[in-house]
Amino acid sequence: MKPTHEVFNQPEPLVDVNLFSGNRALQSALAFNAPVLDTAPLLALGDRVGSAAMQTHARLANVFTPQLKSHDRSGHRIDRVEFHPSYHALMTEATGAGLHGTAFSEAEQATGHAHVKRAASFMLFTELEPSMLCPISMTYAVTPALKGNAAIYNDWAPQLTSRSYDPELKLWKDKAGVTMGMGMTEKQGGSDVRANTTQAVSDGQDDWGQRFRVTGHKWFFSAPMCDAFLILAQTASGLSCLFLPRLLPDGSLNQLFIQRLKDKLGNKANASSEVEFVGATAWLVGEEGRGVPQILAMGSMTRLDCALGTSGLMRHALSLALNHTAQRQAFGKRLIDQPLMQNVLADLALESEAATALALRLARSFDRSGDAHEQVMNRLLTPVSKFWICKRGSHFAQETMECLGGNGYVEEGGEGVMARIYREMPLNSIWEGAGNIMALDLLRALRKADASAALADELRPALGMHPALDHVARSLPTRVEAMATEIEARRLAQDVALAVQAALLAQTAPSAVFSAFCDSRLDGHWGHSFGALSAATDFDSIIARAQPN
Repeated sequence: MKPTHEVFNQPEPLVDVNLFSGNRALQSALAFNAPVLDTAPLLALGDRVGSAAMQTHARLANVFTPQLKSHDRSGHRIDRVEFHPSYHALMTEATGAGLHGTAFSEAEQATGHAHVKRAASFMLFTELEPSMLCPISMTYAVTPALKGNAAIYNDWAPQLTSRSYDPELKLWKDKAGVTMGMGMTEKQGGSDVRANTTQAVSDGQDDWGQRFRVTGHKWFFSAPMCDAFLILAQTASGLSCLFLPRLLPDGSLNQLFIQRLKDKLGNKANASSEVEFVGATAWLVGEEGRGVPQILAMGSMTRLDCALGTSGLMRHALSLALNHTAQRQAFGKRLIDQPLMQNVLADLALESEAATALALRLARSFDRSGDAHEQVMNRLLTPVSKFWICKRGSHFAQETMECLGGNGYVEEGGEGVMARIYREMPLNSIWEGAGNIMALDLLRALRKADASAALADELRPALGMHPALDHVARSLPTRVEAMATEIEARRLAQDVALAVQAALLAQTAPSAVFSAFCDSRLDGHWGHSFGALSAATDFDSIIARAQPN
């Protein structure tokens, strides 16, 4: 008789694996978008972020969440957030990998593929821990925007592009590396930032240019322990972009007060807050009254990261599902050998590879900003990728969790990370503009004269490879031109995303993946849940390609 506590038929956790070497979809997308890229740093990063030690840091940073310390023991306001040491270990790794402002250093820019390389690294790191990447992503987006104030940029750029992390509250010039955040939304406006009420009154000039005193609030102010922030405030000329550091040049604390930390569904390792400004000092960035265009330039980069992050989470969830089903036995054979489970896993693999292909293609457009076609594709693919990839994330996470059954629903152990992934998925869809905002942004881009032609050029290399793709490619320009109202904007965003994904898979993936994607997503044979692929699908080839090890 077996003892009741003997454990068997429980899969071993997916630890100490190289997340890059096993990711064939990512490798193919890189070969297509940056064929001369040296992947050795990605291989090394894949090894580190797939290690058991780093996974432990990820777990601890989410269990021991940030704590607000508004006052010291004597009653002085300090407005600091304390993090578990594992959070700082993760931040050290992320900055060391250059996921923040490093892409804008002269050395990285000279390679010609700084953004694609950084995008692949960001996706790999997301498989480890996504929530603490918020300040990393904001630093990435803010760094080039600071050029709107040359004096501040010249002072801060060396620290913003370095690979060092220093969490101490010190002047920027005394630190080897700094991080930056953003503050736009207010309680009465949300995405409608033009409704902002925060006021900024002119306070003279100094070495950093036009100075303001800011009074108001921000309803979502993520990562309040960053060294400085770009915010929106109303000046005499209208809504303007301002640079607001936590420490002023004389070393004193700025008048930025953290009211509370947000208790969020997920994103637990990251501190999101509500703050008030009471005569805080800030400096103008860009043209006064033109804050929204200044912020939108940063928004395109954070939206890229939303697509990259969700793609990374998809890949991680898929890997966990494949790892579990390859070991777990049920009804006399492994789950991965059960025909219906094969259908589910293959369908998930298609979704994950298509997301990876689209996200990396978007990153390429940032590397080629001087090319006219790439400029248009950046404008089109940013809202499309953000909308579609992120919108698919929650459904994807739920289905992968179901592959693990009850083990996936439990907040414990190696497979407990699946619950963390599920809670994280909605964030990228909401942050930086929810679905409707993205669909409307696509409409604005498509109504420009050259948008339809650029989209046709993007799809042309795949024409003649699948009749369903040919049909969609021919119909999209007509639909774009006929779109008189916004009521069908979401459907259009979906179809543009699927067409571009199919065209990319035609050029980067094996025929089994491309054919199954087109048959299911474009040819009308797509169910309302994962696992509805045709019986003619080459399930074995698709699943084998997606295996993480």
